[in-house]
Amino acid sequence: VQLQAFGGGLVQAGGSLRLSCAASGGTFSSYAMGWFRQAPGTEREFVAAISRRGSSTGYADFVKGRFTIFRDNAKNTVYLQMNSLKPEDTAVYYCAAERTYYSNTQYRGVNEYGQWGQGTQVTVSS
Repeated sequence: VQLQAFGGGLVQAGGSLRLSCAASGGTFSSYAMGWFRQAPGTEREFVAAISRRGSSTGYADFVKGRFTIFRDNAKNTVYLQMNSLKPEDTAVYYCAAERTYYSNTQYRGVNEYGQWGQGTQVTVSS
C-alpha cells in the first residue's frame, strides 16, 4: 500500500489541524495504521495508532486528550485531529501502515510498520 499524508501547515498555539493520510494500492481495511512525528535532531516517535477496523486506538501520553485518530475505510483514509496544539508539537508527521490479520491490534513501534508516507510538516508558533 502507498501512503500520502497531507494537511500540515503553520498554526498558532492553541489552534487545530487535521492531518489526512490517503492509502492506495492495497486493501486499506487490512492495515493497522499509525501516526508518528519527528522533530529536527530527534528520533521518530509514536503519536497515535488505530486498529484496522477502528475499534482500538492508542496514544502517546503527550497527546492524550488533545489528538484523536480515526479512519474511514470506505475512503481509504486515516486522520489525525490535533487540537490545543503546542509549540512542542512542531515536527514532520508521518503516517504508517502494517498489514495485520488481527482486528483489534494496533502498533506503537517504528519498527512494527512496513509502509510509510512521505510526511507533512506541522509548525506551531507561540
